[in-house]
Amino acid sequence: MAEAPEPRWLVAANVVRWRRYGELGQEFRSGTKAFRAGAKVYVVDTYPGMGSEQLTAIGHGRHTGHWITIDTGTRHLHTFRARLVYSPAVLRRCEDRLVWSREEAVEWAEFLERIARLGRNTHHAAPHPDPCLCHECLPVAPEISPD
Repeated sequence: MAEAPEPRWLVAANVVRWRRYGELGQEFRSGTKAFRAGAKVYVVDTYPGMGSEQLTAIGHGRHTGHWITIDTGTRHLHTFRARLVYSPAVLRRCEDRLVWSREEAVEWAEFLERIARLGRNTHHAAPHPDPCLCHECLPVAPEISPD
């Protein structure tokens, strides 16, 4: 039986619940074409020549539930964080990628969070529709009425 790969530090993130879509970003789509809203993905690479606006992510596919590796927009992810990964399926898909230390993974997570926030705010030049369901406009905690 094959020995389990060594755990390694990666950047984990979640897919946004709603993303702006269409002409001037006036429509909304849940998640992305490849990942469900809220799905946990692992970032294994970015494209620095493009300002890290695109990255390579590993996660469970929206339609099949199988692990997939896909390039997606950084702005479609949120809550970037460093995680020590033990999953053999994820480790097999990223064995030829650069190995990060914990500190490097934390730095990348902070950097990607800034890039994603900037991308969500600037990608569509038009103002947000009213009411807006995009990740930036949704409240962090549900509002509780005083009734």
